[in-house]
Amino acid sequence: MKSALETAETSGSTASDQSAQSGEAVNDVLIETIVEATAWLVSQQADDGHWAFELEADATIPSEYILLNHFLDEIDDEVEGKLAAYLRSTQGDHGGWPLYHEGDIDISATVKAYFALKLTGEDSTAPHMERARDAVLAHGGASKCNVFTRTTLALFGQMPWRAVPIMWVEALLLPKWSPINTYRVSYWSRTVMVPLLAVVALRPVARNPRQVNISELFVTAPDLEWNYFTNPTGHWLGEVMLVMDRILRVLFEPFRPRFLIRHAINKAISFITERLNGVDGLGAIFPAIANTIMAFDALGYSRESTEFTNAREALCRLLILKENIGYCQPCVSPVWDTGLASHALLEAGLSGHDPVSARAGEWLRNRQILDVDGDWSKNRKSLRPGGWAFQYRNDYYPDVDDTAVVVMALDRADGDRYQIAIDRCAEWVIGMQSQNGGWGAFDADNEYRLLEHVPFADHNALLDPPTADVTARCVSMLVQLGYDRSHPAVARGIDFLIRSQDGDGSWFGRWGANYIYGTWSVLCAFEATGGEDLQPLMARSARWLVSRQHSDGGWGEDCSSYWEHRKNEVKKSTPTQTAWALLALMKAGEVENESVRRGVEFLLDAPREGGEWTEKYFNAVGFPRVFYLHYHGYNSYFPLWALARYRALRLGNSPTLTYGM
Repeated sequence: MKSALETAETSGSTASDQSAQSGEAVNDVLIETIVEATAWLVSQQADDGHWAFELEADATIPSEYILLNHFLDEIDDEVEGKLAAYLRSTQGDHGGWPLYHEGDIDISATVKAYFALKLTGEDSTAPHMERARDAVLAHGGASKCNVFTRTTLALFGQMPWRAVPIMWVEALLLPKWSPINTYRVSYWSRTVMVPLLAVVALRPVARNPRQVNISELFVTAPDLEWNYFTNPTGHWLGEVMLVMDRILRVLFEPFRPRFLIRHAINKAISFITERLNGVDGLGAIFPAIANTIMAFDALGYSRESTEFTNAREALCRLLILKENIGYCQPCVSPVWDTGLASHALLEAGLSGHDPVSARAGEWLRNRQILDVDGDWSKNRKSLRPGGWAFQYRNDYYPDVDDTAVVVMALDRADGDRYQIAIDRCAEWVIGMQSQNGGWGAFDADNEYRLLEHVPFADHNALLDPPTADVTARCVSMLVQLGYDRSHPAVARGIDFLIRSQDGDGSWFGRWGANYIYGTWSVLCAFEATGGEDLQPLMARSARWLVSRQHSDGGWGEDCSSYWEHRKNEVKKSTPTQTAWALLALMKAGEVENESVRRGVEFLLDAPREGGEWTEKYFNAVGFPRVFYLHYHGYNSYFPLWALARYRALRLGNSPTLTYGM
């Protein structure tokens, strides 16, 4: 702690001396804020060197935790009472539950939250329950839920199984060249669907010991409802898939060979057990772990077995429980948090040899995945592993985005010390580039668009195609490591980004909300790469950013911007999005722009406690229009990062930016 504070204060005083010599007045509030925020962030570091902030999603995850308990008859009233308090606190003014703070009602999230609350003993005549019920009925009733919610309701006997589209476990037996194949979908879809296919094949019945039902949420009784399916994309292929679903259901469903079903279930279990991932769980994400537990239970696994207890422990580790309230995280983000926090502290003045930076670097180096050919290797058989995962352990599923952020932090801290890890990572990232020049998050060339039209893909989150933000991060990393546009990977990546720019100058942010995040990501890559041909694109994006600044000096962008016709919706300026905009403008060479000064003032005036700026709005996305996230660390390390960079560029002796981010 002392070393970090001394470094921050020394950096501030040095900047003060230099600015005094040049006749500029040092902004004492800026220096004070950076020092305070640096100290606070350092204080959040774990003893082993990493950071792990809370990761919050919508009401769906805590609701599913409660539902799973009642499926298994493993009720925990104390924990569920805290989750119920969280659900009540996140109910919207519209009576239902949104996918993000102050968002529109989502029918599926609302049905699950209502069911979960009722399972915990909530009186259905309570005012908040009546408002939720009225909201569901006003939106067509529970039959309008998405496929995964209808599957849950079928397991609890609230819907007939014909409400669930064809999801045959035998699909796992199809060869790799088949248009429908396990490895043609994204990592998250694969880990969620494989155990779910086994569950759907076995059709277990939830214990539901309190015999709770939600019949009051249906406009038409479930057994009398026949209009469960919709075309997920509106495309003609979607209509064809709906017809095929009906044909398969009538002509083939009754005659499925039992031996094939058993063989496919065995293959599913083999897939799961190979990737169980200890107490971090299958895929290290809640839905995959929960489905694994249900599959084990349906197959008769002992509750005392290692497989079952590890999976249960993996879910318990996702709980955030406080005195009277709690929620369940969809996963954890320690590698991502540690990489980004390291960047912010290095920007604030810590050296790579500072104990804080050194501990973080060692923790990260020890988590590089070097000896597991994960699922990504199905499309890259000759490529050696070398990436990092998002979570503590998830060796089958390293993340290209995390990997690039981590390597830039390690290189920035002490490139010589981590050179072997850096070189191995660069090899892996280059090998994961897709044919179109971009990078996806977990897989290469994962663009089998046909699968988006199948009825069970109504969540529109089946694939992992290349995106601008991930591609930009990879380009930034490669350029920071010494590659330039003469290298094919960099050249193709830049071409992908040029093609991806929207007409107004922005870029879509696949993993952060939204266009401000995407634009910041790409401007980092363009500034690092250089080239006169990129200057007009950067200038256009800078003009767009300036045009999106609010009257209070900050920036904000609503999660509804993932619907194209709602791109410009805003509720409020936020510290995170303001920091992204400032970092982007400074990358575009606009540090002297009045908009930057006003943005800095917004951050200096915004409410905070130490290094934690106040922020309620969700700032990231799991799946656009389907699943959103609130990273509780973003409103700490990103504002610090932006303010420290502003200090360096305006008051220090660094007129240029040296790093990829």
